[in-house]
Amino acid sequence: MSIGEGLARASEIYHDPARRVKELKAQGKRIIGYTCIYAPLEILTALDLFHYRLRGDIRESITEADKAFPISSCPLVRNWFDLACKGRYDFLDGMVGVHSCDPQEKACHIWKTLISHSFFPYIDMPQTSHEWSWEQYKANLKDFIKISESFAGKRLSPERLRESIQLYNRRRALVRELYELRKPDPPLISGTENLQVMVALESIPMEEGSELLEQVIGEVRGRKDGPQKKPVRILLYGASIDDVAYSELIEGAGANLVMDDNCVGSRSYFQDVELTDDPLDGLVHYHLVGLRTPRTFVEAVVGEARKDRAADLESRFDYLGNHVKEWKVNGVIFQLVRYCDPFGYELVDARDYIYSLGTPNMYLEHDYTGGALAPLRTRVEAFVETIAPVA
Repeated sequence: MSIGEGLARASEIYHDPARRVKELKAQGKRIIGYTCIYAPLEILTALDLFHYRLRGDIRESITEADKAFPISSCPLVRNWFDLACKGRYDFLDGMVGVHSCDPQEKACHIWKTLISHSFFPYIDMPQTSHEWSWEQYKANLKDFIKISESFAGKRLSPERLRESIQLYNRRRALVRELYELRKPDPPLISGTENLQVMVALESIPMEEGSELLEQVIGEVRGRKDGPQKKPVRILLYGASIDDVAYSELIEGAGANLVMDDNCVGSRSYFQDVELTDDPLDGLVHYHLVGLRTPRTFVEAVVGEARKDRAADLESRFDYLGNHVKEWKVNGVIFQLVRYCDPFGYELVDARDYIYSLGTPNMYLEHDYTGGALAPLRTRVEAFVETIAPVA
């Protein structure tokens, strides 16, 4: 496959994401770390604070984190915390903590104790989309803004926040445009290349990220020798899939990885933030309703005592059905990191919904290490062989 300048740039950032961040820090930028899509990035950008998403490293043995976390805790959280303890993220000037799950909540408080930052706000996230949850979360965002304003040394006006939201919506539109290029058969861009672009976006400034997307989209559209056509088209579902080892595993097994639903991929880009009179209302709706993850339970009928399971499944997973249809998916791989309780509980219902569509699927669980790849590869190869059309 030919690789243009945009894809080459994305690959370079993917393999050395901290390089650009350290350049920005040398220029006087303050670098704020975050680990979850629920961090209110629009607010940070509006205050001229550069945000950088922490990644794990499946090739790094966890040693330091074992002093603070039980080994039965989320391997991904333990991994990036371990890297922080070893100095991998010493360039950070602060962190944003969000209660997206219990392990991340615990990690935030332990981090505050062991790693000193002058800026470390913590946002408590409601678990439902009820009206009182909206009120609570909006109040929490107001507190977050006050703390961030004090650290940044400037005030955040509604107009500036609205402008920031528009910038992010523009990026979301570009990401959706990028994903459209995976609809053809064969796709114009591979799942591995796509993931490198998505990781790169979380490691460079907003404007640079949008320019990178435009460049990649332009060069991929003109490609003559992109990915080869394969008989199986896979959708990969999971929490945070931030290493191309998993996409390479699937594509090496004889399938095209044409769509994903995870927190480093499409999940935070397929819904815009509404431009409301009070921009915080748009952010609240986006985080509590727009982001479709297991950590927030969205009922088909809020407060209804007698549940309609079919209606609830449709309201929670209809977007997956749309992905399967629009990207012509004929196999779904549910990939979860061990001990991930929110996604683990959600898995049964998600698989039931996919089964109702008549789409074959399989479940993979791993411990976020390189050693897990070999057995995963064997299982994926068997799954692809099983669902591949007979020649």
